[in-house]
Amino acid sequence: MSISAAMVKELRERTGSGMMECKKALVEADGNMELAIENMRKAGLAKADKKSGRIAAEGVIGVKVSADSTSVVMVDVNCETDFVAKNDDFVKFVDDVTTALLTADVANDEQLQALVLADGSSVDETRRAMIAKLGENITVRRFEKFATTNGGQACYLHGSKIGVIVELAQADAELGKDVAMHIAASKPICLSADQVEAETIEKEKEIFLAQQEDKIKGKPSDIVEKMVSGRINKFLAEVTLLGQAFIKDDSKTIAQLLKEKGNEAVRFARFEVGEGIEKKEEDFAAEVMAQVRGS
Repeated sequence: MSISAAMVKELRERTGSGMMECKKALVEADGNMELAIENMRKAGLAKADKKSGRIAAEGVIGVKVSADSTSVVMVDVNCETDFVAKNDDFVKFVDDVTTALLTADVANDEQLQALVLADGSSVDETRRAMIAKLGENITVRRFEKFATTNGGQACYLHGSKIGVIVELAQADAELGKDVAMHIAASKPICLSADQVEAETIEKEKEIFLAQQEDKIKGKPSDIVEKMVSGRINKFLAEVTLLGQAFIKDDSKTIAQLLKEKGNEAVRFARFEVGEGIEKKEEDFAAEVMAQVRGS
């Protein structure tokens, strides 16, 4: 029987297991979903079955840069509670994944899950073992890796919740760390003004015009256009890395700082634990009451 991607997806969602394990189980079960699940449970591959649907919005960011600064990697590993995020085994798992990614050629989630760690187990096998041991849903949510022969990579980790990686045109560890630290604090949405989406700019124009409706009423169109242009330029300076004032010296922008150092910023990535994840609002009193009534 032909095993479709939809079948593999359904089995992954129902068991929390890896893509390759799910496909293998479906092949062995001749496409029988329930038999595949039963076999996986017997083999101990679906211990995360009931936990895979839980929201994992806590966790740890891992960052590492190679000794020669030619590669830098960042990974976001999530769990359900801050308690587990501080667990030694969980922290070690994040470190092991980050270390393995630093020297591996990994381009997508499937390859990440199959990546072999130092102890010989894959990321997905270790992740599922962690779920069984710690009792929470654990996901390797995302990763980013920059590599170049110029050695201009740098990183910064704020606690364990915010991570930044940066690529400079030339190697400069101190400058790289300063820029990465700035990004962690200032949250630019992109490198330069030309990278800001036209839709974002148009939305900002609409907001400004709505806020200034009374002030611009009756003014000539060229004056209004200058006002809008001024606001957009200010907005672009606020949201782009090169336009922002350097947090250590606000008399200069990041663009000016880089120019002084004879360097350029090529790209960056910033991860913050839990960003973009809709957290479930817990009502513990109601939960306890429901348990009492059901007992």
